[in-house]
Amino acid sequence: MTPQDMDARIVRYGALKPCKTAFIDAHTPGSDQKENFTIIGGGVSESPDQHVHIALPHGFNIGAAGQPPRCRNSLHSHRTAEVFFVLSGRWRFFWGRYGDAGEVVLEKGDIIDIPTGIFRGFENIGEDYGMIMAILGGDDAGGGVIWAPQVIEDAADHGLILSEKGRLYDTKQGETLPEGEVAMPLLSDEDLKNYPEPTTMNVVGGYVRRYWDMVALADRKPCKVIGETGIIRDKPGFEVDLVTRGSATDTMHRHDVPSVLMPVTGHWRVTWDGGDTVLAPGDTMSVPEGLNHAAVPSMTGDAALYHVVATGDPAGPTWTG
Repeated sequence: MTPQDMDARIVRYGALKPCKTAFIDAHTPGSDQKENFTIIGGGVSESPDQHVHIALPHGFNIGAAGQPPRCRNSLHSHRTAEVFFVLSGRWRFFWGRYGDAGEVVLEKGDIIDIPTGIFRGFENIGEDYGMIMAILGGDDAGGGVIWAPQVIEDAADHGLILSEKGRLYDTKQGETLPEGEVAMPLLSDEDLKNYPEPTTMNVVGGYVRRYWDMVALADRKPCKVIGETGIIRDKPGFEVDLVTRGSATDTMHRHDVPSVLMPVTGHWRVTWDGGDTVLAPGDTMSVPEGLNHAAVPSMTGDAALYHVVATGDPAGPTWTG
């Protein structure tokens, strides 16, 4: 594959195209400054303005959220597993019907695997703009977002209505639901009984891993972070490995499905049959199936990247507590 062909499969951090109206809370105070990015796959955006960088199916979706300090993403759930790792900033993740069942604070490189069917939200509690990267199971990411009832009610107070088909309409811009369409119904009290509220201990113990612990585990070989044999034992439809300077190798290898490389720290030289490039933190590279490739740090210093590959397992549910 030529470097020109591969360019279409590399999304540079500086070239990411944000959408500020991606979700129903886009006008809600406290959530109205967030930026959403759809990097690989169609994602779950509710806005036609969302730019998709790479539309090729991978068996999972990759996106990102960028938020200034004290900006939060409202409580929602997915029908497939959702994994986040922190690229920059300091983030508080919280969960439960009202966001008070539990919480955890994550720093750069830390990762959390949030199971299906749990209301979750997150906010940047750092001092600077922060970015988290997200992986959602399945090519269609479960068909959309499920919002806590109060989120839909708050959004309506600020002009945004979500149709039952998952499309946003801004009444402050004169938009109305098309004839024949109805607003997304609120979950009933009976529906809400199906959404568990695990404790902080259960989530942190089973679904959160710290960057420097994983770096230590990846000293000689890549650390299997999420997978059937991973340090997070889960099968969300994909596996995630952490590769470090100590476990990187210039030996070429290939996969029978597309894989994705996402540096967290350091610069990485990726070589493949036909070319090479250097990836920086925040860059995302999709490697085609069957293509021989290798990735090694290109400079001294701390260097780690996440490697994602689809497994074909069902994308959810994963909560077993």
